[in-house]
Amino acid sequence: MTVNAPALHPRATELVDEFTAWRHHLHAHPETAFEENLTSAFVAEKLKSFGLEVATGMAKTGVIATLKGNKGDGKRIGLRADMDALDIHETTNLPYASKYPGKMHACGHDGHMTMLLGAAKILAENPDFAGTVDFIFQPAEENEGGGREMVNEGLFDQYPCDAVYGMHNWPGRDVGTMAMKPGPMMASYDVIEIVVEGKGSHAAMPHLGRDPITTAGQVLLALQAIVSRNVNPQQSAVISPTQIFGGDTWNVIPDTATIRGTVRTFDPAIQDMIEERLKTVVHSTAAAFDCQAKVSYQRRYPATINTEAETGIAQAAAAKVVGAQNIDTDPESSMASEDFAFMLNEKPGSYVWLGNGPTDGNCMLHNAAYNFNDDAIAYGVTYWVALVHEHLSA
Repeated sequence: MTVNAPALHPRATELVDEFTAWRHHLHAHPETAFEENLTSAFVAEKLKSFGLEVATGMAKTGVIATLKGNKGDGKRIGLRADMDALDIHETTNLPYASKYPGKMHACGHDGHMTMLLGAAKILAENPDFAGTVDFIFQPAEENEGGGREMVNEGLFDQYPCDAVYGMHNWPGRDVGTMAMKPGPMMASYDVIEIVVEGKGSHAAMPHLGRDPITTAGQVLLALQAIVSRNVNPQQSAVISPTQIFGGDTWNVIPDTATIRGTVRTFDPAIQDMIEERLKTVVHSTAAAFDCQAKVSYQRRYPATINTEAETGIAQAAAAKVVGAQNIDTDPESSMASEDFAFMLNEKPGSYVWLGNGPTDGNCMLHNAAYNFNDDAIAYGVTYWVALVHEHLSA
C-alpha cells in the first residue's frame, strides 16, 4: 500500500525513472564491507557530475561531497547513506538481480544511496539554503563498523557538522509513511564468545575427564537468567546465543566447547551490568562443573539514540513530505543495531525510518528475496531535500 503524499518534490517525480535506474545498477553490483570500490566510484562520478566538491578514500571506500547554499553562511549538516551489501545469495530472479553470487543488497542500501544521490542532484540544481550540506556515503555498515572508522579517521574534524542525519527503509510500514522519535531508536550490538575448557576423555568413561559439552549446556541456561533476573522488566535487553559447537566424533568427549552470540541493549548502564554479570555467571558455572571458561565480550555498536531538537526538525521536514498524520512519532524501538550510532555519539542528530511497503512474507531485511521498493525513492529524496531546507533555512 502507498499513502498519498501532499508534497513530493516535482524534480523527484520528474527524475524518478533515472533514480530507479541508478538503484537497479547498484543492486546488480553489490559489494561488501570495505570492498565497495565499484560502488564508491559510481557514487563519486554521479556527485561530481552534479558539480559538487567530492572526496574519496575515508574508511577505504567512503565518499563525501559538499554543497554550499547560495543564501550565505549558516549551519552545517551531514546526511548519511550506507553503501555495503551482505553475504547472501539472492533468490529474487529480478532482471537486475545481483551479478555476484553470494552477495546481494538485502538491506536496501542500494535504495539509501539512490535517495541521497537524488537529493544531492536536486539540491545542487538549486541550492536555495543558508549553510553547508555534507553528503556522507559510508562503507561497511553491516558488522564491520564503517561509521566508527569514518569518525576515527576525522570525519567531523574535516567536516565539522552541527548535526548529522540518517535514514533506513522499513519493510512493514506503508510507502509514504515515516517513523521517528527522540531517544533510543535501535539497540547496541555486542558479540560474545565463550570457550569452555574441560578435559577430553573416552565417551564411555566420562568420569576420567571434565565434560565441556555438559558444562556449556548449563552455561546456556544460566545466560538466560541474566536478563530475566537483573534487568528491570520495564526495560529492554536480550542475550541471544547463536552458535554452539564442540567435538569431532561420537565417542570422544572433547577438550573444549564454544558458545557465540549477541547482546542487545538500549541503556549503557544495562550494557555495563550485563557484561559484568555475564562474565561472573559463565566463570562460576564452569567452575561448578570443574571446568574453566574464557570469555570474549566485544562492544561492536552503541545504541542509536536520537536527540530531541534534531528529531523535531526531522519531524517537521517529514510532515511536509508525507503529512503529519502519516508519521509515527512513537515507534517501538528496534533491537537491531546500526553503526550510524557512532556518528550520533559525536554529533546531535536523528535517524528515521521510511516506509518500504508490505513484507509479503519474504521482503524482510536480510532476506534472500528482499528488494528495496522503488515506489519509496521519491519520498526519500523529497525528505532529504525538505530536511535541508528545514535545518538550513535562511
